[in-house]
Amino acid sequence: MPQLHLEKLQLTHFKNYEEGSFEFSPHLNCIVGENGSGKTNLLDAVYWLGLTKSAFQVQDVFSIQHEAEFTIVDGIFHKDRKTIQITCSLQRGQRKVILSDKKPYERISEHIGLFPVVLVAPNDTDLVREGSEERRRFFDGVLSQVDQFYLQDLLQYNKVLAQRNSMLKIFADRHYVDDVLLDTYDESLIELANRIFERRQRFLASFEPLAEHYYAFLGESREAVTIRYESEVENLDFRENFRLHRGRDLQTQRTLMGIHKDDFVFEMNGVALRKFGSQGQQKSFVLALKLAQFDLIAIEKEMKPLLLLDDIFDKLDDRRIQKLIQLIENDTFGQVFLTDARPERTRDLLKNVNSDVKFFQTEGLRFNQ
Repeated sequence: MPQLHLEKLQLTHFKNYEEGSFEFSPHLNCIVGENGSGKTNLLDAVYWLGLTKSAFQVQDVFSIQHEAEFTIVDGIFHKDRKTIQITCSLQRGQRKVILSDKKPYERISEHIGLFPVVLVAPNDTDLVREGSEERRRFFDGVLSQVDQFYLQDLLQYNKVLAQRNSMLKIFADRHYVDDVLLDTYDESLIELANRIFERRQRFLASFEPLAEHYYAFLGESREAVTIRYESEVENLDFRENFRLHRGRDLQTQRTLMGIHKDDFVFEMNGVALRKFGSQGQQKSFVLALKLAQFDLIAIEKEMKPLLLLDDIFDKLDDRRIQKLIQLIENDTFGQVFLTDARPERTRDLLKNVNSDVKFFQTEGLRFNQ
């Protein structure tokens, strides 16, 4: 399987880093330091290089260091025995720019999936506890890294959806409806919704067995876990129902049917994990989802993604930590980045790992190797 790893990283005005220069191990990188010293920000910079956005900030501008006018995240990747420079830059009030070997993409979305990344973070249990939007965002993120056609359909769907919602508000303000114009938006949304629905179905058929495998591996094999995909598009009368609900859409001034309302329901022994699963069972399931994400991307892209593990030793119990360390020891992953506020704990947990391990110490705005 072709190898992918980030060799060098250069930061300028990125979050709490005024400047930062890093050289990483192709195997395991441990970023340790006190809370608030910039460990997670460093992981987020790696995430930026892979997915052109922050994993933790809704708006790109929040990644620019306070009082600075711009930020630059620059990385040197090794991929398929080639060296590739990826540069992400953002200036206040302007659109971000993504360069590959100093050449801009025609569309930023073309970059997604070329340098795949999987992040395991403390707030991942929101996938279970929060609403359907969190779960759609997760599965869309996985699919977007392995299928450019899916990503383009999803972007186009969201664009047409926003345009249709805007027109619904205009019609409400003017007390006038252009049914011919709405027909145009409706036909486009219905066609895109059907394609996205079919791709989500096929994806889940491959993804669910991987999640089940890892849930059992993590020691919770006594329960059967399943992922149930719910979508209004599945109804054979979706096209007709969508058109019949136009009056309701006009009244509420937004589109109330479509794949933007889909949900992925997590169940354990046939009941909702969200309601009946223990905290430990929920943590195991979410970690299983992320490990399944890693495997699926590796299979689809024929390349192991970068794995980012943020503060996991504080959030997992000893059994799950040992299971994860076992995977690292068995060389299941490619390049791994992990953070921990307790360096001595990390060194002890990784003492039997035979691969190259490199430690980094963050101290406020300073950086020490």
